[in-house]
Amino acid sequence: MDDCLFCKIVAGGIPARVVAEGEQWLAFEDVDPKAPVHVLVVPRRHLADIGELGSDPSSAAAVVAGIAEVASRLELTAYRTVLNTGAGAGQSVFHVHAHVLSGRDLGWPPG
Repeated sequence: MDDCLFCKIVAGGIPARVVAEGEQWLAFEDVDPKAPVHVLVVPRRHLADIGELGSDPSSAAAVVAGIAEVASRLELTAYRTVLNTGAGAGQSVFHVHAHVLSGRDLGWPPG
C-alpha cells in the first residue's frame, strides 16, 4: 500500500533500525519506545490488523516466528507481546504489528 508507513519500511523506502528479518517478516525498533526493548514485528505482506492476519496462516506463523527470533537474538528471558487492533485499542498504524517489550518490570494488568 502506497500510504502505509510499515509497507514503506518493509520496502526500504523509510529507514529503520532492523533487529532481525525473515522471508515473510521484518523486525525493527519502535521510534517511540515504551520499554527499554521495544521492537515491532510486521509481516512483509500488508494486512491491516489481527483479523486479517488470522485469515493468512502463513503470515501469522511468520510473525510468531519473528517474535521468537527477536527474543532469541536479544537474549530476552522475559518479554511481553502485544497486538493492538483498532484505534480504540491504541493501533495507530494500520499494518498489523506485534510489539515485543522487555527490559523493565511489565506489571499486570497492563494499560
